Amino acid sequence: MNEAQQRMKILLCHDGSEAAERALRLGATFALACQAEATLLGIIESPGGAEKILDSLKRGLASLNDKGIPAELVTKEGHPIEEIVRRTQDTRYDLVVIGAARKETVGHFWMSSKAYKIIKEIKPPVLLLAGKVPAIKRILICSSGKPYIENALPLTGRIALALGAKVVLLHVMPQPPGIMAGLPGMGLDLDRLLASSSELGINLRRAKQGLEAMAVPVEVRLRGGAVVPEILHELHEGEYELVVTGSALSHDFRTYVLGDITREIVNRAECAVLVVRASPKPAGRFSLKAWFAR
Repeated sequence: MNEAQQRMKILLCHDGSEAAERALRLGATFALACQAEATLLGIIESPGGAEKILDSLKRGLASLNDKGIPAELVTKEGHPIEEIVRRTQDTRYDLVVIGAARKETVGHFWMSSKAYKIIKEIKPPVLLLAGKVPAIKRILICSSGKPYIENALPLTGRIALALGAKVVLLHVMPQPPGIMAGLPGMGLDLDRLLASSSELGINLRRAKQGLEAMAVPVEVRLRGGAVVPEILHELHEGEYELVVTGSALSHDFRTYVLGDITREIVNRAECAVLVVRASPKPAGRFSLKAWFAR
């Protein structure tokens, strides 16, 4: 396998805002650790702010170059979402990094509408940062118990391995032990679940083994109760810097939708959020070789 096949490509989106500056710093950390190539995409919405944004972009590019990260600067004038979508259609990226600010602390949508639309419209995984994250040492992967999260494993594993981070794979049972159909009395017995032939046990075991095959330290945890509160409790108690969740294709197969759980995580998590797209159909058996050979 040659170097070009292995090198990640990261798109760092920048609009001159403080949130974008924070996202750029975290994205640079990922790029440096993963030996990735970076594209710094600057989008100028109005001519009046062009000078300020260009100055910020030049500083950002210089910082990337100083760190030894192969980087290019691309500037566009126009609507940010349209330009980001167009860029990801023209060039393959393994990760898109954006900064966002929460507009309100109450209501259905706390995050800016731009952040939601970017997550919905583009195919690559999106790393969303709304606060300050100095380093990534603990990563939480939220698993529904279905195979859809498998798309997130290679990227998350690669990031964890590069940063020396520990991964926790979390599944929340909404009504324990009722979700364990056909396995009476299992409850939250993790060892028994992982050894079982249930769909949940098989998928959690496969995810764990896939990460372990990359030499990533991983732990599986079960919680019982309401899904979103339990995820938020785990994030708070575990002091995670990154949470990984998923989204799915919409019915017209042109955009993605955020389910209620992912939307709540994006809105309420105080750490960075990585949203990875599920396949149109359930993923097959997890294959590191196939992912790296793309």
